[in-house]
Amino acid sequence: MRLTALAVRILLAASFVEAAPAFSAGDADAGKKIFTRCMVCHEAAADTNKIGPSLHGVIGRKAGSLPSFNYSDAMKKAGAGGLVWDEANIAAYIKAPKVKVPGNKMPFAGLQSDTDIANVIAYLEAAAKQ
Repeated sequence: MRLTALAVRILLAASFVEAAPAFSAGDADAGKKIFTRCMVCHEAAADTNKIGPSLHGVIGRKAGSLPSFNYSDAMKKAGAGGLVWDEANIAAYIKAPKVKVPGNKMPFAGLQSDTDIANVIAYLEAAAKQ
């Protein structure tokens, strides 16, 4: 069987799509349990700031833009530079906060498990709908 150039391109494109991480496929209940580590500083179920900004509705928000929170200059600069908290950016930040936004104030070292990260993102998505 001979594949046309178009068919080869479609198959290649499909393989890349499947390889991309599916953060929204996480388990929100498991993510809520993991998020308990974050709750000292953050709230996700309500629009309330703690030591850190509220993460209620964070997905789709420009970094450093919640008017009720005093962000670090680094986070404000990241937002001014176009950083928006989509699933991929949240995942990168949760994994290595000081790498994703150098100079930010968050002392958390990061989560190493991609499954834990996906679950936290699923929880943030679910909490925003409540």
